[in-house]
Amino acid sequence: MFKRAIAEFLGTGVLVSVVVGSGAMAQNLTHDVGLQLLINAVATILALGLLIELFASISGSHFNPVVSAIQVIRGELSPKGFLFYVMAQTSGGILGAMTANLMFSHPAVFISHHERTGLHLWLGEVVATAGLIFVIFQAINLGRSKVIPILVPAWIGAAYFFTSSTSFANPAVTIARSFTDTFSGIKPSSVGGFVIAQILGAAIGFCLVIYFKSEKAASHE
Repeated sequence: MFKRAIAEFLGTGVLVSVVVGSGAMAQNLTHDVGLQLLINAVATILALGLLIELFASISGSHFNPVVSAIQVIRGELSPKGFLFYVMAQTSGGILGAMTANLMFSHPAVFISHHERTGLHLWLGEVVATAGLIFVIFQAINLGRSKVIPILVPAWIGAAYFFTSSTSFANPAVTIARSFTDTFSGIKPSSVGGFVIAQILGAAIGFCLVIYFKSEKAASHE
């Protein structure tokens, strides 16, 4: 379990470092917000695919507490393992944000003032997280686990641009992003609403997975 937790720690840490660092770099390169978002999205898509592929055989490449929670429901992860994973993901994410801050000459702890609140943003997070969970577990149900390193970045990349929230879709990453006042930051007071929306979205996404799995089973009867 220790090795798996370390993989989750490193994977989530690098992912957040990429999200925060690419956002900070984008701010240095251009004042065009659309281009900043594009730079941030492309870097995240590329890093996410690589990290999922590299750590899948070690920890399953969750990097996300809601993914780990569903694996507990599925019997693929123990409750004790879930606690280790969540602690590793959250602490790794915070360290990743701090590392990115330092790379761009900001204080390691650079608390965000970027308020992200409102029903429209929470709805965006519900949609983004529901889609993420559906993509992952529907692919598993269809025996397409090997293409998850492609499918997940594809969904996240698309959701960067079509959701109002720009698709955080991850409680650990959301918490970590409150530690940076750069492009990708979120004010600590906004974190709770996002996390609740992500949990709701994960539940919806998994219910859809169960529904379509039962429909598939019924079609073979």
